[in-house]
Amino acid sequence: MQEKLKPFKKTAKRHQPKGLPILYEDHDIIVVNKRCGLLTISNDNVKENTAYYILNDYVRKGNYKSRNRVFIVHRLDRDTSGVIVFAKNEQSKRYLQDQWKNFSKTYYAVVHGILSKKENIITSYLTENSAHKMYSINDPQKGKFAKTGYKVITETKKYSLLEISLFTGRKNQIRAHLSEHGNPIVGDRRYGEKEEGSRKLALHAGNLTISHPYTKKDMTFNAEIPTYFKTMMKGPHIKNKKE
Repeated sequence: MQEKLKPFKKTAKRHQPKGLPILYEDHDIIVVNKRCGLLTISNDNVKENTAYYILNDYVRKGNYKSRNRVFIVHRLDRDTSGVIVFAKNEQSKRYLQDQWKNFSKTYYAVVHGILSKKENIITSYLTENSAHKMYSINDPQKGKFAKTGYKVITETKKYSLLEISLFTGRKNQIRAHLSEHGNPIVGDRRYGEKEEGSRKLALHAGNLTISHPYTKKDMTFNAEIPTYFKTMMKGPHIKNKKE
């Protein structure tokens, strides 16, 4: 018989992670809304200003000798905002990673231009060049299969707001597919157009549905579309579809 799950006690406000809103937390997982510009984990140049570092500090409640920690389940690019889940024990991490391909992930993006097909699925084999940039090739032996679905939500004369279904989780998959499709994401300096100013990348992980590692019940987490997405879509609309 499975042990009854103990009630979860929330952490005191003084130890809440700054700038990293918690969407849900219990003994096994912690789900947050990562802001644009924040790394998931450290790199050669940034060690402490990461979601991983901030949440480790949070679960230790100010006690650096604490054995509490979080575990990486998946990542979002530095400039991608939205829902990201961390495990709070090794068993939960393994379960979530083993089941990851079965979970539902929905993203939102503002892209340049008007798409001729208002709903479509893009597939290709993605590989990485020497500059660590992803691109599509025709050889399945040299690339990894990638599948991205999109639906146009609304359009202006300049931009389109897309709802994106991520069927596979390759590096920079959405950015590469939309760029090659002729509709790069607004603010994407790596895969898109060079634009004036320091506009943020308009890619957001809006919804994530997982099976809880302990209860095995489906749970859906939502992070509201950032304000700057809505600001860009305030121009004259060509059509306005409901989500």
